[in-house]
Amino acid sequence: MTLYGEKKPPADDRPTVEVTAVNWPNDRPEPEASAAPPGTPARPRRFRLLLASGVATAVLASVGAVTVWAYAGDVPRGTSVMGTELGGRSRTDAARELRAQLDRRAAELAAPIQVRIGERTAEINPAEVGLTVDVDATVAAAASTDAHAVDRLVGSRQVEPVVSVDVAKLETELEKLVGDQGRKMTMPAITFTGTKPKVRHPKPSLAVDPEHSADVVKAGWLSGQPVTVPLVENHPATSAEEVDRLVRELAEPAVAAPVKLTTDRGSVDIPPAAIAKGLRFKADKTGKLTPSIDMKRLRDALGNRLNEVEVAPKDATMTISGGKPKVVEGRAGQQVDTDGLGDELMAVLPRTDDRTITAKLTEKKPKLTAEKLGGLGIKEKVSSFTTNFTGGLSSARSQNIVTIAKKVDGTVVLPGETFSLNGHTGERGYAQGYRDAPVIMDGKLVPGVGGGTSQFTTTLFNATYYAGLEDVEHKPHSYYFSRYPSVIESTIFWPNLDFKFRNNTDHGLLIDTSYTGSSITVSIWSTKIWDSVKTEYSPRRNITSSKTVYLEPGPTCIPASGSQGFTQDAFRVIKKDGKVVKREKFTWTYSAEPRFICAKEPGA
Repeated sequence: MTLYGEKKPPADDRPTVEVTAVNWPNDRPEPEASAAPPGTPARPRRFRLLLASGVATAVLASVGAVTVWAYAGDVPRGTSVMGTELGGRSRTDAARELRAQLDRRAAELAAPIQVRIGERTAEINPAEVGLTVDVDATVAAAASTDAHAVDRLVGSRQVEPVVSVDVAKLETELEKLVGDQGRKMTMPAITFTGTKPKVRHPKPSLAVDPEHSADVVKAGWLSGQPVTVPLVENHPATSAEEVDRLVRELAEPAVAAPVKLTTDRGSVDIPPAAIAKGLRFKADKTGKLTPSIDMKRLRDALGNRLNEVEVAPKDATMTISGGKPKVVEGRAGQQVDTDGLGDELMAVLPRTDDRTITAKLTEKKPKLTAEKLGGLGIKEKVSSFTTNFTGGLSSARSQNIVTIAKKVDGTVVLPGETFSLNGHTGERGYAQGYRDAPVIMDGKLVPGVGGGTSQFTTTLFNATYYAGLEDVEHKPHSYYFSRYPSVIESTIFWPNLDFKFRNNTDHGLLIDTSYTGSSITVSIWSTKIWDSVKTEYSPRRNITSSKTVYLEPGPTCIPASGSQGFTQDAFRVIKKDGKVVKREKFTWTYSAEPRFICAKEPGA
């Protein structure tokens, strides 16, 4: 009780305990008094109870206050990082204090680290490899430290900082230091030379381990001590013994005999040479060698053998009938289903007998269906060009022109595709029906198989030129021939000289060829885009005269009347809606063709 006029006692930090008096009922018997000095009046029991209750409450309150103090903040008291006390702080305050400590040690932490690998030592700049203390992760680790209440009051603990490093950048720097002290892993391999297995045994690499090296460097950075990074051997997953076993149990028996492939349409043998092409042993990045069948390589190695059991699909085609394009339906084919065939083949290759596998034939749709072809916009003649034969239709040269024209006739070029004349016809030799006729070799006319095909090339080139299509590759003749337009003409020779153009329109196009007894014509059918395509010529310049050359008479000597040499420009002018939209320049220099005479030079 506080009396009026009295001063209040000074406040302290002891807990305040509020005590409420309790009166016992009068009829409750008093317990016997405990031993007390004689003459001491008995103290009522209720007073003793009130006193005991007050002391217990005060003690509990004191313990509670100490516990609250011990558990104050996110980081347990007594926790420090890098010599900085973070205990009793919130995460935000702890992070701020740790960053301040890092700022104070900035120069120390920025100092180069001395690193030794094998016989070499170098310094690494911490900033260049991304060495940093992750403050937030470090504070989180400190906050999660498990500490008992008593330890929080009197204990202490150090929490190691969480350090980050750019492992890739560090590995690059360490590899520079390794230099020729290290070696790359030699991967195991099994290949075939013909049908003979060829082995490469594995060897371990000697290099730094990126993750372990990062841990070593991080620890050394904080301690300020030199760091030694060990070189570690890393062995391929497939050992030399395993490679030898694969050769013995798979590679050698695989090519010891053919495998019989059966289908509903018959059977075909897969010879050992084809098996050797298709059987592959691939090593992954760990050096694990796994055998498999490369079905594409196997098919290529079989060549035409599968023709005995397969039916090739036929694309839809287009012909000109009654002056209009007409679509001719193609047909589906049948092809060996390779799904799962590789596993079936792998199962029989280790065997010495019972080497038979069964394959299903699945439908193979044509690349170009009638529906697709009909929607390509091939509806009208866009351009046409004709050149005349130098001899009758029965001459070898004319027959070569007709042969190549038939090969190209009806070709459909899809939007965006590039047409290659060499790629389309393949080699033009005796086996393909071509004959000997004059060709230019080493600056003079000589007999050569396929002579005359350059005239068809020039005819096709002009047809695509006047259709406004993109010229990809062509080369004019070295001499000028009056039967061709100058500059706008092209030769061809297998396999080095080709003619290519690109269908740079949104429509398909059809190449239609026709011939008479004296001429060859190529027409392009598509959708007309340009109003007109014409050629403008510059005057001829740098004119050179022909000279006379006498050749040894004989069946291989072909005389020539000769021609002047000159340089000329041709401009392709393309118009649309009455305006010039493209003007392309083509330039060529012709050499003067000598006048070749098959006779001995007079006076010689």
